[in-house]
Amino acid sequence: MFAMKPSVLLLAALALAAGSLRAEVVDIDWSSAGRFVHSGQIPAGKFVEVCGKLPAGLRIQWEFETGSAVDFNVHYHAGSAKVSASNLSAVTRARQVFEVTSEQDYCWTWINKAGSNTLLTVTLQR
Repeated sequence: MFAMKPSVLLLAALALAAGSLRAEVVDIDWSSAGRFVHSGQIPAGKFVEVCGKLPAGLRIQWEFETGSAVDFNVHYHAGSAKVSASNLSAVTRARQVFEVTSEQDYCWTWINKAGSNTLLTVTLQR
């Protein structure tokens, strides 16, 4: 068996840590009835984003439920700034109406800070 140099071990650990920060990004794919539904797991320590371009003036009724508490937000990016439209901490469900004020690529984001995976079910209706 061979011995790894400490620098190689450090690079490997950094690569694994960077990989753990990646999110699952799901594109919003509206049905003919104007509905989007997604179910899946949010891995421990990771996050899931549901994103899509939305025109100004659109009203989105959204709701979600998770198996354990998560942090949640709806946001878009303006240059390097993140503009939040909604922020919730340590919730397992929520329901709101979101009114799009400017055409942007919006993301609904769930962050699982727990040590175990959790189930996410989300519905958007335009």
